[in-house]
Amino acid sequence: MHDNGFLVVDKEPGMTSHDVVAIARRVLGTRKVGHAGTLDPMATGILVLGFNNGTRLLQYITDGDKSYQATVVLGSATVTDDAEGEVISVADTSAITDAQIIAELLKMRGTIMQRPSSVSAVKIDGERAYNRVRSGEEVVLPSRQVTITQLDVLNIKHLEKSIEIEIEVSCSAGTFIRAIARDCGDALGVGGHLNKLRRSRIAGFDLDSAATLTQLKSGEFSTLDLADVARTTFAVRDIALDEKLELSFGRTLTANPDGRIYAAITPANELIALLQNVDGKAKPIAVFAAAQ
Repeated sequence: MHDNGFLVVDKEPGMTSHDVVAIARRVLGTRKVGHAGTLDPMATGILVLGFNNGTRLLQYITDGDKSYQATVVLGSATVTDDAEGEVISVADTSAITDAQIIAELLKMRGTIMQRPSSVSAVKIDGERAYNRVRSGEEVVLPSRQVTITQLDVLNIKHLEKSIEIEIEVSCSAGTFIRAIARDCGDALGVGGHLNKLRRSRIAGFDLDSAATLTQLKSGEFSTLDLADVARTTFAVRDIALDEKLELSFGRTLTANPDGRIYAAITPANELIALLQNVDGKAKPIAVFAAAQ
């Protein structure tokens, strides 16, 4: 097991993301554990944990695109836009056709303006939106730009009082799958909410590298090295020993080839710093190796 790095977990339903972090802290023997991209308690799938110096890269993982499998239910709307919330409206879906459903969902492909779910982790004046809703406040968050690169309809099932739609989605950070369900239902005039959600990918991490909760608790899991994750997340700049020393003191190097963030990695596969061009020099914006 690495001293610094990442752990990928397949979250079970009924748990918060913080519940998984708490278990990982005990198993890894460190308090310094964080996660990239919150999953609601009803959701399952990929939760990326960073530990020790790995926590310093989590913001870049969170900003990566994500993929999901989900089930949308038409015929009822809820206060949370998912199955865990109180039902606030019910409508007859018998007149809704498959063609109408597919047409409305296809409109959401591409770069769109999407209103986040009111019960979300989005902050309003420093407070999470879900806390305001739980205290009885009516919250309507402003729409923001998101990009949905994939929205495929896998199956449509017409039930007695509702319609269930299985979809597969790939999207940018900040996209709410619950909002897709809500907006589809609103557009068709029958209301909609999310019934199931499974995240299958976040940035370069997928379910193939994920440990189950049972494996996590029993210690039957492997961690990912900090430098290896950096290689899949950033452009790489191979550095020599003298450059490692300069970066360890927080000094700049000659400019990177372009404006991207580069991971400065030694031949021994040590992540030394993240570099970004500032005033014609490659400046360390995060240093992982202290001067010795």
